[in-house]
Amino acid sequence: MALPRIDDEERRRRIAVRHALAPSARRCDVVGVTRAMTVLHATEAATVHLAVAARAEGVTPSDVDAALYDYRSVVKQLAMRRTLFVFPRDLLPAAWGSASARVARALSRRVAKDVVAAGITDDGDAWLDRACEAVLLRLEEGPATTTQLRQDVPELTGTVEIGTGTKWGRPVNVAPWVLTQLGVRGDVVRAHNAGHWRFNKPTWALTAHWLGDVPEPLDEAAGYAELVRRWLATFGPGTAADIQWWLGSTKTAVTRALADVDAVEVALDDGSTGWVLPDDLEGTDPVEPWAALLPTLDPTTMGWKSRAHYLDAAHAPYLFDTNGNAGTTAWWNGRIVGCWVQDAAGRVRLSLLEDVGAEGLAALEREVARLSTWLDGTVVTNVYASPQMKRARLP
Repeated sequence: MALPRIDDEERRRRIAVRHALAPSARRCDVVGVTRAMTVLHATEAATVHLAVAARAEGVTPSDVDAALYDYRSVVKQLAMRRTLFVFPRDLLPAAWGSASARVARALSRRVAKDVVAAGITDDGDAWLDRACEAVLLRLEEGPATTTQLRQDVPELTGTVEIGTGTKWGRPVNVAPWVLTQLGVRGDVVRAHNAGHWRFNKPTWALTAHWLGDVPEPLDEAAGYAELVRRWLATFGPGTAADIQWWLGSTKTAVTRALADVDAVEVALDDGSTGWVLPDDLEGTDPVEPWAALLPTLDPTTMGWKSRAHYLDAAHAPYLFDTNGNAGTTAWWNGRIVGCWVQDAAGRVRLSLLEDVGAEGLAALEREVARLSTWLDGTVVTNVYASPQMKRARLP
């Protein structure tokens, strides 16, 4: 029997509606946007705020900060692929028991090995346990920045040489490694930001102090199943390879999770087999023409490993770095058509890679005006600037 088919046009309509990118589909709060996307990328701090700005009406940068740090309805958590994300609170136990736990195991092995190699200790596992316990004891007194913790916790004063023998070789402090380990385990969280919303300058707090009632992590199978269920609701259809890449997990874990959520196979336009939730075979109603300006590492841009349904292969070298990290993107009707940058005054400018016609250009210019107004002169700097972004910034 032939598999049900979901073509690329349907996939692009789903992006418009489920990712809250078409004007009629936009949300009105931070939690609504985060749930729509499953999680938001947070490696670059500004991505969180700009991802919300693209998908919500009437939400300001201070509203995003309030959701993160006052209401704490969304929380930063290191998880899939050792990447920092913003999670809705109810999804944290799934990550703690699965994707975050996987990262924690790998990170602890690396830290234990490196501190021994650096001569800090001859028992890396015991050293890491002591350092973690010392930090937790200090945080019982209240939140602290990394700098404050280095001053207060002797175990955090060491350095380790990385990249020995290469041009990148340098000593690095062990403090961020210990804090990352505690964070990925779910023992501590990134609390109030000590700087502007464009920058990651977290204070650290005990998870129990920050969240109050802390639920138990799900077991590994249940955790992966819940992450995959939410991913399919946002990004489906997607291939098993897409899901494995997004999770940073194993083929075995993905196969098990797909079975646990009763996922259904569908045929895709590129000839591959995709997966959707069992109640998700119906088509999406037509959506109005739409444009969007998305930030670096946006969750839509980074949602799939295979991107042919929304990205021309010829554009990829201009819009992604050599590691596959996306810079800013400009979208027209479900396809990436270029990027955007800012001038010295903070005004947004387009840099397109193809002709989008008069209607498309007008829609994109409306988004330029909308985003420029939202930023109100704030200039965002990017670690993950694509080749096209760098080219467009030249005078």
